[in-house]
Amino acid sequence: MKVKTIALLAALAASGGAFAQAAAPVPAPAPDYTLTFNVGAVSDYRYRGISQSRKDPAVQGGADFSHSSGFYVGTWASSIKWIEDAGGDAKAEVDLYGGYKGTVGGLAYDVGVLRYQYPRSELAVSPNTTELYAAGTFGPATLKYSHAVTNLFGFDDSENSYYLDLSATFDTGLWGLTLTPHVGYQKVKNYSDFSYTDYSLTLGKDFGNGLTATAAVVDTDNDNYRGPNGENLGKASVVVGVKYTF
Repeated sequence: MKVKTIALLAALAASGGAFAQAAAPVPAPAPDYTLTFNVGAVSDYRYRGISQSRKDPAVQGGADFSHSSGFYVGTWASSIKWIEDAGGDAKAEVDLYGGYKGTVGGLAYDVGVLRYQYPRSELAVSPNTTELYAAGTFGPATLKYSHAVTNLFGFDDSENSYYLDLSATFDTGLWGLTLTPHVGYQKVKNYSDFSYTDYSLTLGKDFGNGLTATAAVVDTDNDNYRGPNGENLGKASVVVGVKYTF
């Protein structure tokens, strides 16, 4: 009798384990695509170290669509002032981009095309610019090369200008803060006085639920980019920003 009881209990335990295993929830399959939106504001819109908003605050926002295959497209916009200062009428920059992301071993790569649009710019030389880019990320570091296949941001005869930049992101281990050092070199073809190196050091905080904030020290080695009152648009400055992604 004792042997039968033990056998029965073992059978029940085995069947119970099988039932529990069969009843375990099955993870939902990863979606084929994701669509996100973002809105934000910065105390100064600095692009490649140069202020685009005359050192004033700017509002920004965008949308991104990515597919599980690695292909993606997106758009992003910001308020600006530099085209008005140059005699045009555009009050916004609208970017359109698309590309492909993948991995090879421990290297993540990203290749694509980016179009900068300035609606109603009305400048003598169009500031609209198209760049091809390629980036590689290994560990915390990312190296990126961007090549202009049109004139660059209103510089006449500047096709084949390029921008090379290196950045890295580190977890400080303190309060969820990240630290991102960055250095870049902008070559403006046929305009050596406007070619320059820019630097930045950014402290970031992810508050969860899509909310992030940043504080950055930004500087360049070029003082030829000037505002309407003669202000140096590439001078060292602290820039703070906030963004919500949903």
